[in-house]
Amino acid sequence: MVMNQPLVTVIVVCHNQVRFIREALESAVGQSYKNIEIIVIDDGSQDGSVALINDIEQEGMKFQKILVPSKQGYCRSFNEALDLAKGRYIIDLAADDVLLPERVEEGVINLQYGDAGVNFCDAYYIDDLSKIQGTHYRRDSSGRILDQVPEGDIFKNVLERYFICTPTMMISREVLDTLGGYDEDLFYEDFDFWVRSSRYYKYHFTNKVLVKKRVHKDSMSKAQYLPTSNMLPTTLKVCHKAFKLCRTNEEFKALSVRISYELRQAVIGNNYSVANELHGLLGCVQKQSVKYWIWGWLLSRGWNFSFLTQFMGKAR
Repeated sequence: MVMNQPLVTVIVVCHNQVRFIREALESAVGQSYKNIEIIVIDDGSQDGSVALINDIEQEGMKFQKILVPSKQGYCRSFNEALDLAKGRYIIDLAADDVLLPERVEEGVINLQYGDAGVNFCDAYYIDDLSKIQGTHYRRDSSGRILDQVPEGDIFKNVLERYFICTPTMMISREVLDTLGGYDEDLFYEDFDFWVRSSRYYKYHFTNKVLVKKRVHKDSMSKAQYLPTSNMLPTTLKVCHKAFKLCRTNEEFKALSVRISYELRQAVIGNNYSVANELHGLLGCVQKQSVKYWIWGWLLSRGWNFSFLTQFMGKAR
């Protein structure tokens, strides 16, 4: 039980999620922690989401709403809602994800009585029918977690690999204000947020499943490395930001792991324009290493490896 109950803002960003927006909103309303404000922003939906949001409001559910007439992108939409938020802590909830009833209370306890700027937890993966497919972190038959989850100063860790399930985060408003919100020039937000925030703030992990993350068959992550992808150029920009934030040899080494991974995936996806830029950044990080020269030779050949895309696992 939380004795002092600071306001928490749940920002629900919706774009063509008419099938799921009600479940997301009901999960925010149904929290054990009651000092919550909900802000819904619809980012130019064309599938009936706006009409449903209006209907839910007419039914008596309390939330603020922002209806954007044409799609402006996730980062800009989130920031627009953030400008209205009054909470000390913020949850960024996509309209197809779901909060379990104890999520906010657990997050407030962690952030209010700890020294972290961001709290994150485990999540169930669910399909379009809300059927549970598994958990984000591996657990044994008794529910005991099997993964070693980094926490505290995780800057080096987030450079090396993705390990945080994005909708599980609860963020101190101070963190978002320091960063100026999400970078609106980027196509997606989480990698950039992790890199910039973890440089200056600690992350704490709650070893409980408190969120449901929906995974769609047509998820954009499956096409993130193709030549037409908007995601890989964002990843490249974030890697450049990370390069400027690195301080130690270990951090530069971790960044080289990330760049090498993204470079390999870009080449397999036949996205050579971004692959060449990643290669140039790898040269800055590794100072003309053998790996750099090998990649240079391969890139100069321009071979088409797109047939391997069917074997590529999701990075995010």
